[in-house]
Amino acid sequence: MEVIITKPLTKDNKMDTHNFTADFGTAIKWLKEGKKVARKGWNGKNMWLVYMPPFRVEEPNERTQAHGIKEAFDCGGYIVMWTAQGVWQPGWLASQPDMLSEDWGIVE
Repeated sequence: MEVIITKPLTKDNKMDTHNFTADFGTAIKWLKEGKKVARKGWNGKNMWLVYMPPFRVEEPNERTQAHGIKEAFDCGGYIVMWTAQGVWQPGWLASQPDMLSEDWGIVE
């Protein structure tokens, strides 16, 4: 499959998604390669996903310590969405339409 990369933004400050034609499996592959992906079919402006690979937290902070985690711990990998509201939202989950659509592409 040909990799389609969109321009970052069009002149009206929206992602150019007219060439997005990939399926969900390809989007997952791209995420694992460190690329940002998005769907043409999403209603929100400038929404995209990235994969955050697993990492180790050597020094727990106040928030983790408040839950009884006082020693170093491992954090598993997860997908993050940059939302239309400009919020970094960890733990994004795909909907059925997301998984079955063929309108995914790479965002620069």
